[in-house]
Amino acid sequence: MFDWFEIIIYPIIYIFPAYAANGLPVLLGGGKRPLDFKKTFRGKRILGDNKTIKGTFFAIVGGIIAGVIENNAFPGLLPAFVAMTFGAVFGDLLGSFLKRQLNFKPGAPFPVMDQIGFYIFALIFAFPFGNMPSLYGLIFLTVLTAIIHVATNIGAYKLKLKKVPW
Repeated sequence: MFDWFEIIIYPIIYIFPAYAANGLPVLLGGGKRPLDFKKTFRGKRILGDNKTIKGTFFAIVGGIIAGVIENNAFPGLLPAFVAMTFGAVFGDLLGSFLKRQLNFKPGAPFPVMDQIGFYIFALIFAFPFGNMPSLYGLIFLTVLTAIIHVATNIGAYKLKLKKVPW
């Protein structure tokens, strides 16, 4: 029998702090101060102008607030939610770092890393704290995350919140 809670509802609740951390910089971020302070590594920008102090701040604070709110309904998951938030931010920043080091132009697409890099690292960071969704829940989340990421990026582009639709 199909268990809606185990396969769909719990996984969405579980991953939500990572989604908040990944999406809030687009909505509330911006700013002029790049997180890498325009420093270079091997002659290339570390992160680029699109990763800002303000955006990173909102990612971390927003993800943790989402986790605190959810922890009221799911006590004991707060450490996983906080770890997931930092994992999502790390995954996003790692993608930007790799783009710069591989000579991708700012805003250029980086398939897979752009869509689910934040999600993969959110799960890796949260794994030690247990309570992960089931295998079917993770499969559902992987597909959902890719679809949501593409759809929200296109929406943010059309609303002029992003310069590129990916």
